[in-house]
Amino acid sequence: MTAHPSRVGVVGCGTMGAGIAEVCLRAGLDVRVAVSSAAGVRRAADRMAGQLDRAVAKGRMSGAERARSAGRLRVVAGLDELADRQLVIEAVTEDAARKRRVFEGLDAVLADPGAILATTTSSLLVSDLAGVTGRAGAVVGMHFFNPVPAMPLVEVVRTGQTDPATVARATAFVTQVLGKQAIGAGDRRGFVVNALLVPYLVAAVRMVEDGVAAPADIDRGMTLGCGHPMGPLALLDMIGIDTFTAVAEGLVAEVPATLRRMTAEGRLGRKSGEGFFRYDRTPAPEGAS
Repeated sequence: MTAHPSRVGVVGCGTMGAGIAEVCLRAGLDVRVAVSSAAGVRRAADRMAGQLDRAVAKGRMSGAERARSAGRLRVVAGLDELADRQLVIEAVTEDAARKRRVFEGLDAVLADPGAILATTTSSLLVSDLAGVTGRAGAVVGMHFFNPVPAMPLVEVVRTGQTDPATVARATAFVTQVLGKQAIGAGDRRGFVVNALLVPYLVAAVRMVEDGVAAPADIDRGMTLGCGHPMGPLALLDMIGIDTFTAVAEGLVAEVPATLRRMTAEGRLGRKSGEGFFRYDRTPAPEGAS
């Protein structure tokens, strides 16, 4: 049986990229995080240091494990430094053109023809990214969920050209190496989770726009009435209004104007301190309508 990848690359060091890098480090892997410029290396290195510090503070690793993990991590500029990787996970922003450029670059530099190329896209077709490479059989979707260290699920997405052995290796990596749970999905926009979730969240925003109920009451309705651990509007704040808006673009016919306005105003949710709620948990001004 083919050994699991032990040399992993992560492209991008935003929320998702940093989280994926952390879980790979905690699994004992050699990890390189690639960012787009030399100027970004220090920022990414600082972010990863903070990520590991939080892991210690939350009991996910000991101080000694943190030191060992830091020793297995390199932050690099550009894709050339990923040439020896056995698995590379792309985690840049949800922009099709940018993701295609990453896949073209990785296809050119990866030395191992059997290396797995994975994308964390949540709304684009994996086949569109695989099509710009000469190794479509080695391309798979690995859709992690935020926050990556805490969320147990990864959707492993196959295209019509993905080699079944690639799917098996990717699934085994997720479950046996990272200790997460995997579900398989075909290559449709939104896969399983977002194809169901995005219309639900958009419907909650439309309720706010139409004055059906206040944000707090909508959320209480779903937590108390349906047993959801979090209401849809609080979930939007956690995801990030801007992030969700970008994802929704490819999955619904019309993105609510509320989301576009909130993005333009910088009311992005938890990360900005205000979205549908302020983070004393009171509703945002004007009911975010």
